[in-house]
Amino acid sequence: MMTTELALPTASSAGLHPIDGLVVIVYLIGITLLGVWMGRRISGLEDFFMPRKFGKGMMIMHAFGTGTASDQAVTVSSATFRSGLSGIWYQWLWLFVTPFYWLIAPIFRRFRAITTADVYELRYDRSVAVLFAVVGMANMCVKIGLMLKGAGMLVDAGTGGIIDANLAIICVTVMFVVYGVAGGLGAAIVTDYVQGLLTIAFSFMLLPFIFGEVGGISGVHETIGDSAMMSLVAPGKISVFFVVMMSLQALIGIVAQPFIMGVCAAGKTEWEGRVGIVGGNLIKRLCTAAWSLTAIAAVAWYIQQGHDPSRLDSESLKVAADGIYGELAHTFLPRVMPGLLGLFLAALLAGIMSSCDSFMISSAALFAESIYKPFRPGMSDNHYVWVGRLASVLVVAGGVYFAYWVPNVVKALEIWFMIAPMMGLVFWIGLLWRRMSVAGAWTTTMTGFAAWWVSTQPAFIEWLAGLPKAESLRLLWNEGGETVVYLPWQILFYSAAASLAGIVVSLFTRPVAEDKLNRFYQLSRTPVQPGEVLLQPCTLPVETPVVNRAMLFTACGLEIPVPSRTSVIGFGVVWLLIGGMIAAFVWIAA
Repeated sequence: MMTTELALPTASSAGLHPIDGLVVIVYLIGITLLGVWMGRRISGLEDFFMPRKFGKGMMIMHAFGTGTASDQAVTVSSATFRSGLSGIWYQWLWLFVTPFYWLIAPIFRRFRAITTADVYELRYDRSVAVLFAVVGMANMCVKIGLMLKGAGMLVDAGTGGIIDANLAIICVTVMFVVYGVAGGLGAAIVTDYVQGLLTIAFSFMLLPFIFGEVGGISGVHETIGDSAMMSLVAPGKISVFFVVMMSLQALIGIVAQPFIMGVCAAGKTEWEGRVGIVGGNLIKRLCTAAWSLTAIAAVAWYIQQGHDPSRLDSESLKVAADGIYGELAHTFLPRVMPGLLGLFLAALLAGIMSSCDSFMISSAALFAESIYKPFRPGMSDNHYVWVGRLASVLVVAGGVYFAYWVPNVVKALEIWFMIAPMMGLVFWIGLLWRRMSVAGAWTTTMTGFAAWWVSTQPAFIEWLAGLPKAESLRLLWNEGGETVVYLPWQILFYSAAASLAGIVVSLFTRPVAEDKLNRFYQLSRTPVQPGEVLLQPCTLPVETPVVNRAMLFTACGLEIPVPSRTSVIGFGVVWLLIGGMIAAFVWIAA
């Protein structure tokens, strides 16, 4: 008989130990002071929004800190707790995109831009840059809200409800806003180094304790006894088609994430960007494996305690799964020693803050550089920095509102995941095809959002359900009692509609001026020289030699250059590392 409640066997209900509270307070004050201290070194607009001075170590931890947060642990552990190890693909879907980061990073650095909106203006015109800025700021509001929502849930569960989720959201927000507003992207990168180390600790901290309790992976297998729960591709929502389409969407959308410019371009040269974004994301993939293994061990532990999650109804299971990571921390860590739960809480806050600060600064740069500055040109750098600081606060306020409005983390993730690809398609088509026009860029974006909206409407869903092969093709999926378009088909529908519409419109509208296109492609192909001095964004320094790249394919206006030896070798090596990571995970879980 299905039950509606999961009695969680916790080890302690005595509350948060004073030492745990002290650890959290020391972390919050220390990281805020570090960020504010970095603010003393701000000397201009580029120092605040795009300081190009960091080495490989800092860039690795910046990429890791920006791209990794505790809300992702909530998503992966929840999905794993409910459906098995295949839940890892809620984050590992980016695994197959990682080799492409090796190719993307130098292109972003070579644009010599402050924001990604500068690149859209360089390729198209100011109207497309403003469109990107508006969409990008909305994207970052949603992402900040998503992360704050996840943090609040974890803190609430990890403290047994002693610290309210809403209070946690407010405290975390105040801290990262204070040091982010003071120190800009430089402060975000320096604090990310410390916070990244704590995020790694957060990811692996619970694993030895829960595995020791259930008898290791062999104990998990014996207790669960369901091969589908231990499969990376299990029957259900997460199919091979699901993984392929989600990975494709991730690749399309990553270039339109506003923070990706800082992740790729804040290093001294393009080499720091390459090593940083790939290295940081590979560390994230390892942390994702730890989240999934922790959650599958939790399933076994609850069964051993006589509380089988499979006996829950779907809604109760979802509620229990969303809080599982924090519940485990509250149950196991106080057994070990005082202060360990405090370290866990500090680490999960670090994961949120290290991401939200970068998102906040990238949004502020979009507003100051692409929306405000064109209307108020000629003002001092200090004026624009303060405008950016005000925009930071407004963007975060929007994120906090979204965190309170959205019902759960998974719903927030789905909304966020759909936004960036609409502008990502505009970037990729414009990079690879000279004929993409300004009208085509607008058409692609608007059609993408319209097609997404159409795919959520009951009339469209009913029409799909009436198609002859709707069931065999699995066009629809039941989500919590509601029939929706199966996510991979939804992605294919709006991506194809948007791309086709943009291409057709471009063929019948005025092309971008040839000299403007030549400048765009020249920048994207000219390597950054050590010690370059930029007089203004998106221009080549006088002393930088122009590179004439050999082209692999140019028919029909395509622009595909011959990849460099460094690109080919690095691309192959990253694929080998990914293959090794998947093999190691399968071996551990076997």
